[in-house]
Amino acid sequence: MTPQQAIVGAAVFDGTTMQEGAVVLITDAEPVITSVGDLPTDVPRISLEGGVILPGFVDLQVNGGGGVMLNDAPDPATVAQMANAHWGLGTRGFLPTLITDTPARTTAVITAVAAAIAAGTPGVLGLHLEGPHLDPDRCGAHDPGLIRPMTDADLTQLLAAADTLPNLMVTLAPEAASPAQIAALAAAGVIVSLGHSNADYDTAMRAFDAGASAATHLFNAMSGLESRAPGLVGAALTCPAASAGLIADGIHVHPATIRAALAAKQGPGTVFLVSDAMACAGSDIDSFTLNGRRITRRDGRLTLADGTLAGADLTMARAVEVLVNDVGMPLDDTLRRTTSAPASLLRNGMGVGHWPDTPSSLIHLSADFRTVTALPDL
Repeated sequence: MTPQQAIVGAAVFDGTTMQEGAVVLITDAEPVITSVGDLPTDVPRISLEGGVILPGFVDLQVNGGGGVMLNDAPDPATVAQMANAHWGLGTRGFLPTLITDTPARTTAVITAVAAAIAAGTPGVLGLHLEGPHLDPDRCGAHDPGLIRPMTDADLTQLLAAADTLPNLMVTLAPEAASPAQIAALAAAGVIVSLGHSNADYDTAMRAFDAGASAATHLFNAMSGLESRAPGLVGAALTCPAASAGLIADGIHVHPATIRAALAAKQGPGTVFLVSDAMACAGSDIDSFTLNGRRITRRDGRLTLADGTLAGADLTMARAVEVLVNDVGMPLDDTLRRTTSAPASLLRNGMGVGHWPDTPSSLIHLSADFRTVTALPDL
């Protein structure tokens, strides 16, 4: 193990624990966390002005990036363009996400993601199918005309996709899929996430009991928490085995609501952060289309013509900034929610979310959370 250079001046987060005063020693084998006192005197040093070195972000809900949407062209080139955009934003593992679409488009995207993974496209962990088995009354930006209950043929296709892909996440509403279908998906290793649903608490809990293990963008497009009707929000927060994705942009969920949810969540399930990123991520475009409908980017919001929120104009670094500065969460807790927590839901972790064996998977997040730099570019 030959040391090549040392990176000093930043805290080090290994995916679980923050290590103040640590040093990252880049060797010909792997990056090593050590202390200044243990550094060889002749090793060149790169000095940083604060911030933190950490494994790259893990994002389980990425609809687009680099100016393209997965729905528009579900092929390996689109997946690669999205991957490149999010790699530049610090994400080292993500699930390309198809928003409710036609059966033919679903088939195409399963094939495309499998091909992208086979080609070694960096960061692609599998696929997230958000719909079409949702509740049209909670469709959000999804096209209600494409939403439908799960059929036996749909289940067969999803089970086959689970055999093909390292990870498959499916967002569905319990109203649109039976407990038996949910159980079959979970048994096949699918991450079943409840969302876009008006289910009451008991219905949601039956779905969790059947094998659902997550909720999609907590609070958004789901039955809310009320005094005598806990809804899907209440079920996600009180079911110990369930985790929940959260869009922490300060727009989809108020910081005070986030604070209350994080305090209320019963474990071992946890709340993890997602970007819900659309085509604008990593680009300067100000509009794009989804299923033929125009989405406008303005003041940190993405909206349809009627004002409905349509995904998020959010990076994972910005989500960290919101959780730390606006919600008041400790940085180490926040970083866990962007790395090891989402990685823990994966059937095949593919090495993400924890201290890696190569420096290319590490990033430096500046002290103000505004800049993300890959370690090889320091």
